[in-house]
Amino acid sequence: MTAADRSMALALRGLNKLAGSDVLDRVGLRKPVERAVYRGTKSSVRAAGAASRTFSAATKLGGPKRLVPRTDRGLFDLQPDDEQQMLREAFSDFAARVIRPAAGGADIATAAPKELLDQAAELGLTMLGVPEDLGGAVSERSAVTTVLIAEALAHGDMGIAVAALSPAAVGTSLSLWGDADQQARYLPALVGDDAPAAALAILEPQPLFDPFALRTTAADGVLNGTKSLVPRAAEAELFVVAAGEQLYLLESGAEGVFIEADPAMGVRAAATGRLLLQDAQAQPLGTPEDYREAVHRARLAWCAVTVGTAQAVLDYVIPYVNDRVAFGEPISHRQSVAFAVSNIAIEVEGMRLATYRAASLADQGKPFGRATALARQLCVTKGMFIGSEGLQLLGGHGYTREYPVERWYRDLRAAGVMEGGLLV
Repeated sequence: MTAADRSMALALRGLNKLAGSDVLDRVGLRKPVERAVYRGTKSSVRAAGAASRTFSAATKLGGPKRLVPRTDRGLFDLQPDDEQQMLREAFSDFAARVIRPAAGGADIATAAPKELLDQAAELGLTMLGVPEDLGGAVSERSAVTTVLIAEALAHGDMGIAVAALSPAAVGTSLSLWGDADQQARYLPALVGDDAPAAALAILEPQPLFDPFALRTTAADGVLNGTKSLVPRAAEAELFVVAAGEQLYLLESGAEGVFIEADPAMGVRAAATGRLLLQDAQAQPLGTPEDYREAVHRARLAWCAVTVGTAQAVLDYVIPYVNDRVAFGEPISHRQSVAFAVSNIAIEVEGMRLATYRAASLADQGKPFGRATALARQLCVTKGMFIGSEGLQLLGGHGYTREYPVERWYRDLRAAGVMEGGLLV
């Protein structure tokens, strides 16, 4: 199968998953997806999330299944192919129609509506990093595709996007580094119709946090420590936890696993919590080198949602400054305002290109740590700049909850402080 064929298979598999779901009718996405298919063929409590679920392997695998690197075409071409563009359009439509209207309420409630997350899960998000042999939707590595979808969802709302994408981080981790038994035990549930909430837990509540100097310890698979700002922690049934510079698989129903609320300034719809580990038994996942790769992939995912949110700011301020009249003319006629908007557009494009490039290198199996570091630095510094400029352009309006820019301002700060939660 050629790279183009595999790419087409990914898109059609994902779109067919969408087309077979009645959620499309509920949210008004039936016609856009059908068009895409047509073009393609042409307080601390005991964690209780997993109390009712038992992970078990239905079949035994002869060995772990891995995604192969994408073919290097020898070109510096970051333009999404037709199939990736179809998926991006479908998820962009979902973000605009379903996520954006719910964003303000989810931010106040510090939780995304369950129905919305169920709808997002029905779109097959957890399948994007899982091999076809294991029930997923891809044959090749799919960091670029995941980046495109994360960006599209975050254009609706970063917090809801993080909540929706969190289980996919665990599925991708198992695909990349899980052994045959771990893949057989957990992946069928993650790619099934009733996918559990799950999360990648790396961040710890300490100043100047360094993911390569963890305080969470692991002795013979027994974990002790604290993880902070874990998405959907209270309802998660499975965690991938970083301890001792390695990843571990941990079921939330295990002894010694406790959860407490840990709301943040931004990404509040992700329902972040603190994971407390007291002699919790876990399974090693991958190697220390794999953990380093996980940190890079997680940072790349945060770049993606930052780009999507920054684009939302740009798309909002352009019509605002054109419609806002002061002293008899739109404020966009003032050079300082026009330059501020153009600077936002320039920085968004730079962030996007750097993120796509790093994801493309990851898909090709090439070293991508340096490219990810550059993308992250751009997204951290320019993301904060864009949030601040967007708020400033709205003046006093930008500082109120009546307008979404103040929420985006808070969300964009996450790129510089969050570790884990997401993975491409």
